[in-house]
Amino acid sequence: MRMVSRPLACAALALAALLGACASAAPPAPAASAAREPLPYKLDPYPSTYKPLPRVDTLIVGAVLLDGAGRRLDGADLLLKDGKVVAVGPNLARPAGVAVIDAHGRWVTPGVVDIHSHDGDFAMPMTANDLQTLDVSEISDPNDANVWAEHSVSPQDPDFSRALAGGVTTLQVLPGSDPLFGGRSVVLKDVPANTVQAMKFPGAPYGLKMACGENPKGTFGAKGRFPNSRMGEMAGYREAWLKARDYKAKWDKYERDGGDPPARDLKMDTLAGVLDGDIRVHMHCYKAEEMAQVIDLSHEMGYRVTAFHHAVEAYKIAPLLRREGICAVVWADWWGFKMEALDAIRENAAFLDAQGVCVTLHSDSPMVGQRLTVEAGKAMAAGRRAGLDIPPERAIEWVTLNPARGLGLDGQIGSLEPGKDADVVIWSGDPFSVYSKADQVFIDGALVFDRSDPARRPVSDFELGQPVLEGRP
Repeated sequence: MRMVSRPLACAALALAALLGACASAAPPAPAASAAREPLPYKLDPYPSTYKPLPRVDTLIVGAVLLDGAGRRLDGADLLLKDGKVVAVGPNLARPAGVAVIDAHGRWVTPGVVDIHSHDGDFAMPMTANDLQTLDVSEISDPNDANVWAEHSVSPQDPDFSRALAGGVTTLQVLPGSDPLFGGRSVVLKDVPANTVQAMKFPGAPYGLKMACGENPKGTFGAKGRFPNSRMGEMAGYREAWLKARDYKAKWDKYERDGGDPPARDLKMDTLAGVLDGDIRVHMHCYKAEEMAQVIDLSHEMGYRVTAFHHAVEAYKIAPLLRREGICAVVWADWWGFKMEALDAIRENAAFLDAQGVCVTLHSDSPMVGQRLTVEAGKAMAAGRRAGLDIPPERAIEWVTLNPARGLGLDGQIGSLEPGKDADVVIWSGDPFSVYSKADQVFIDGALVFDRSDPARRPVSDFELGQPVLEGRP
């Protein structure tokens, strides 16, 4: 055995210890995250400044109550406190200092949620010239994912107050359906405000408006541009999603390893947000075969479709939509105004609901947006004529809880359950009847509309000074 001098042995042991310590230590940490550019598609640079209006705790007594979660309660009370639903049931105790509203003979529902509105972007009043310069769509490119609907919203649009008078308390304002990627939506509380930020639903997820079918290929193909066919549309989607996946991979690597941040791309910010699951896809699509193609595309590219809007042929693929967990956002009876609407049927909503699909009625038009419960009533009646017994407590979900689910807000709105926002409508009668009207509307427990009180019927700047507005001078 070869002998080693003591000084050399000690040096060797020290070196081995040092190497061992290095081997077991974690690799050097990247630069502090505080010094990095934050992931852009995870940020909201336009935060909500929404604040609830002045309110008092309120007890509504004796109503026919549809709670939006499948229950009908006759002679029920509803307690609203600190902007939330506190209790639902018969003969609730009356706390001291609570305002009491007698609702005997009237109906109470959750606030109506319009998942597809263009109010504010398709603002009134409108002149003939405005038809050529609408703010609802950016059509400079088939991919306009860089635009945000909120940047075109006019809070003074009288359609907001008209919708409020129809019981609408929350609405999603979507860009138009001309491009393949129309841009981001915004979710608003339907309160009077001077800025869109003061209407923004705090913390509501953004949506991405996409479109297939006649609109994109007609808008761009008519100008000799891409796409001019449905197969061109699919190619345009795929190219954009491939770029988005590469973009997201670069930002993921930057977040993990540090270094120089990738170059910003506003279109890719939105699409990367979809791939991350932070932004929900709301897609204008009429025909069954196109919806099926888009579902395959979503599997290929790794994102999820939240809802198909208009979806006039959704009844043809109900099992597929149920399996995918995709909501069908439909009209009650719009038909025949374009070729892709020719196979629309009045029973669409009822047939889908009977097969377990998430169904929502929507407006797309400010006139329809003022009467969404009547739209649900028409769809319910069509189902009954086809042999489907759809009770009111089920149909109300089509304009309350189901659209709230589509917006990712069903934990806060859409049903009258303790802990949820006190967004409530007191109707003069059956809300599905054309003879009933919204008497009082509450948002976060604040009485924002009262048909019997001229001071609580909000009007827009446009309407001020008009000769007659529901009794106002």
